[in-house]
Amino acid sequence: MPKAEKVDEKVQNSPVSAPAAPEEKIDFSKVEIEPLFADFVDFETFSKSDFRAVKVLACEAVKKSKKLLKFTLDDGTGVERTILSGIHAYYEPEELVGKTCVAITNLPPRPMMGIESCGMLISAVHHEEGEEKLHLLMLDNHIPAGAKMY
Repeated sequence: MPKAEKVDEKVQNSPVSAPAAPEEKIDFSKVEIEPLFADFVDFETFSKSDFRAVKVLACEAVKKSKKLLKFTLDDGTGVERTILSGIHAYYEPEELVGKTCVAITNLPPRPMMGIESCGMLISAVHHEEGEEKLHLLMLDNHIPAGAKMY
């Protein structure tokens, strides 16, 4: 085989990567965050919280509520979990379906608007120019439902 053909073959079999997207520049100069807690929590107390990766199977607005979204989640147990979260001001339900999030799964069930919420989704909150901002913590979709967070 001529040398030129070997080069062509090598080029054809090489994986093609997408060009690197320019990194988004974020200005954090006007961001205000809550101060860190001054009190320590012992490791035994912290380790009682069960943080798990959950996959959003369905999400819908709760009727008669401006804030609440109802999440149907895969927590890796084979039984769907329902969690309500007051984040509708920040997200539309359809944009969250298919996402992988973090939940505390061992909180006692809590009735909200007649629906039992079985856990809490974790979000990051800060203030910017006097306005509250919230970002639901989302994980890489390669992390399976039920993966424990340490």
